[in-house]
Amino acid sequence: MLRCVDIVKEFHTSSGTKRVLNGVNFTIQRGEKWGILGHNGAGKSTLLRIIGGVDMPTSGRVERDMTVSWPLAFAGAFQGSLSGLDNLRFIARIYNRDYGEMRRFVDDFAELGTHLREPVKNYSSGMKARLAFALSIAIEFECYLIDEVIMVGDARFTERCRRELFEKRNDRALILVSHSMDFVKEICDYGMVLQDGKMNICNTVQEGIDIYNNL
Repeated sequence: MLRCVDIVKEFHTSSGTKRVLNGVNFTIQRGEKWGILGHNGAGKSTLLRIIGGVDMPTSGRVERDMTVSWPLAFAGAFQGSLSGLDNLRFIARIYNRDYGEMRRFVDDFAELGTHLREPVKNYSSGMKARLAFALSIAIEFECYLIDEVIMVGDARFTERCRRELFEKRNDRALILVSHSMDFVKEICDYGMVLQDGKMNICNTVQEGIDIYNNL
């Protein structure tokens, strides 16, 4: 189970304090697939970062009794001066995974070749996303966070991503943020709509889409 309890997130700007999330509450059970809908700037990506532990709420808490990924393709946690392999080794230690096994998977899946030995700060954004995506798949989380653009690279790599995440790991929970209504309907079982800092929980994906379209 994953539960968000009274999540509030504020940002301090030159024009004053802006509250992006204002008491967000919801619960996700193992294996459930939820789509979060909302206009640009509604706070969807901020919420995913909080759920994944990348960012902290101003108040409230996230309760987890299953392993939760960082937002897929998020590369902000990489140490830029270290190589891709050094970052991989560090993450393997954090999650108590076998380095050799993870390296073989990432090497094959990300297809970065000799670039894995280069500092991550020299990577393109697409290369960083490939590495982050491959690492998240290699760790085998019980709940995946997917933020908007999850597939990077050519059509063949995109298909591999879809197969690994949505077919081989179909039993995992996931939270998806996307502006593609067709994609949300294809992947998710339930929907919720974030508006003015509040979360509207819907019984079906279509209900969420209908509410979003009428915002």
